[in-house]
Amino acid sequence: MPSKAKAARAKACVAVDDADHAVAENVPYIIQNLKSAYGLPKPEPGLDPLDVLIGTILSQATSDTNSYRAFENLKRRFPSWEQARRARVASIEAAIRSGGLARQKSKRIKNLLNEIYEQRGSLDLSFLKRAPLDEARQFLASFKGIGPKTVACTLLFACSRPVFPIDTHIFRIARRLALIPERCSDEQAHELMGRIIPQGRYFEVHVNLIRHGRRVCRPQAPLCEECCLVEYCEYYGSG
Repeated sequence: MPSKAKAARAKACVAVDDADHAVAENVPYIIQNLKSAYGLPKPEPGLDPLDVLIGTILSQATSDTNSYRAFENLKRRFPSWEQARRARVASIEAAIRSGGLARQKSKRIKNLLNEIYEQRGSLDLSFLKRAPLDEARQFLASFKGIGPKTVACTLLFACSRPVFPIDTHIFRIARRLALIPERCSDEQAHELMGRIIPQGRYFEVHVNLIRHGRRVCRPQAPLCEECCLVEYCEYYGSG
């Protein structure tokens, strides 16, 4: 007899597949409308994978301004990641205090740097640009505290790999547009959005959905009358 957990996962997968078929025809129009509203963002070349990985950790549960300040402070205090790896956790914590959750994140960063060094013999993650995509994902996901979003951000932004990251803004908008089911795990959401968004437009759609979530499709009091996606929005239609 299958367990209740397995049955629930199977049911969720069916829901994801159903949603996939139901909304696929809307996706090109959603992408085009976002592009018309927010333009075509361009990726920043030459980003270091470890910079992006740690920067994404610092961005968790805080604002962009705070996480950027924490990252800059950390790089100023430790010009190389090897110096940070050899530093005390308390020193890392002091450097990133402006970013919030400094005690938790400093331990995570310290442990991450040590574990990467133990596995690879260095802190060079450039191999992620060439490794088979599944292996690159598994490597990053093997570290404690590294979830699907952090994995995807590192691979997309620093390695130009075809992985679609989902943050809280995208999760909210995707649910409102019925691109993903209301009850959908982080892993399922990443899998589904990766299927319905064209790979060559991952970066563009990721950035534009975040812009849309910040400016218009806000958590509270969304500006539905100003929304470029309102005709595809189940949330608006149900209001």
